[in-house]
Amino acid sequence: MGMRLHAGMKSRWGAALCAALMMATLTASPGQAGGPSLVDRHECAGMTGFTCAFLPVPLDRSGRGGETLRLQVAFETDATAPRGTLLVLTGGPGQPGVSFVPRISQRLAYLLADYRLVMIDQRGTGAGAIDCPQLQREVGSSDVRPPSAAAIAECAAIFGETRHFYTTHDTVKDLDELRAALGVRRWTLDGVSYGAFVAAQYGLTYPWRVERLVLDSVVPKEGIYTLYADSFHRVEFVLREACREQGCDWDPAVYLERALQAGLNAVDFFDFIIIASIVDPKLTGQTYFPVLRLLRQAGEGDLAPMRTAIERLHSNFTPASEFSSGLHIATICADLVDAPWGDSSAPLAGREQALARAVGKLSPAYVWPFPTSAAGEQAIASVCGQWPPSRPSPRPPFKKLTMPVLLLNGDRDLSTPDKWARDLAACTPRARLVIVPGMGHSMQGRNAEADAAVQEFLLR
Repeated sequence: MGMRLHAGMKSRWGAALCAALMMATLTASPGQAGGPSLVDRHECAGMTGFTCAFLPVPLDRSGRGGETLRLQVAFETDATAPRGTLLVLTGGPGQPGVSFVPRISQRLAYLLADYRLVMIDQRGTGAGAIDCPQLQREVGSSDVRPPSAAAIAECAAIFGETRHFYTTHDTVKDLDELRAALGVRRWTLDGVSYGAFVAAQYGLTYPWRVERLVLDSVVPKEGIYTLYADSFHRVEFVLREACREQGCDWDPAVYLERALQAGLNAVDFFDFIIIASIVDPKLTGQTYFPVLRLLRQAGEGDLAPMRTAIERLHSNFTPASEFSSGLHIATICADLVDAPWGDSSAPLAGREQALARAVGKLSPAYVWPFPTSAAGEQAIASVCGQWPPSRPSPRPPFKKLTMPVLLLNGDRDLSTPDKWARDLAACTPRARLVIVPGMGHSMQGRNAEADAAVQEFLLR
């Protein structure tokens, strides 16, 4: 079953067995008497050795609606890999999966003699992406930049009542149907960023179906935090570490405070520095922006170069097929674990006031050099405060990951700060934690230490 239980604890065994039987009865979707299946199989264009197909799943799993989604799937045609199936999950929420197969095949090439690679476009992404045009133009793939109220309203209208059916819980159910359709009894999951959250939620829902988990750039298993405070807190460290490496004789955190006081938009800079930490965690500017030079200019009163760089970043349009900002909102808002107004079903009236009270309780020292107001203005808080009431993502039945789990994080990751990985490792009995100094977001294929840890974990 994949669960670690102490001998003689019959009551726990009985409870776990009952839970397993209950979950097993939910494997087949309503209206799929023959069980889940993959349809319209065909060769994947440009992906030698892979078969593509579609997984039909119900939009509404309660059985009250008849609409079906067709999720695109890609899997290695040869099913004889000695260590079984490896499902790799991309991030977001909003990223597709199938289009990443060539990149992931290259990054994880050292595993593919032993594992059969499978990837999927999670509901609302990729071939079936939710497209909210104004929202997509305004925020693209940003977690942080707040869109206009008009863009949020347009997206809510596009979703309508279907906004209730794009939760992580729904995706976890989809994945188990994919497992059944592939004829796999147990498999290994490897998730990056939001994909790591989905993988963990799957492990907490179907532990007996999981051999091992790789969680890269870890999201808390409880859910998404509304105010993003841990990321604000980590900026000071990342800036000072990068400055130390480059021999600065000035304090970039102090210069940031000065720039913000002079009128630099705090949320715009927060978004900018998160993306910089993903692309170039040392902030050298050699492969991305000359971040520290721009920050020094801004701290000395010249905000124009920094504002120009931020605007250039925002001018790059991301289509919904590459990252669905609409799906991102619907899923994130349903997943919030600590929303000040309650869960996502709470009425809109009173949310703004509840958010203001939560921001007022935030420690200024914890988010310095940013003002506490920025925590309420960034998109997770501000957008979900305006998103229409929706069904919260149900919490999984189990509280701890009991299978072997590898947790990878960079200590300069501002998107998923390493505190989250450390916290999850502390409550996971069979966890191995690898924190890589000087690295940012998304480790595999970008760092030799992380790749060595994955290879040792999955091939030992």
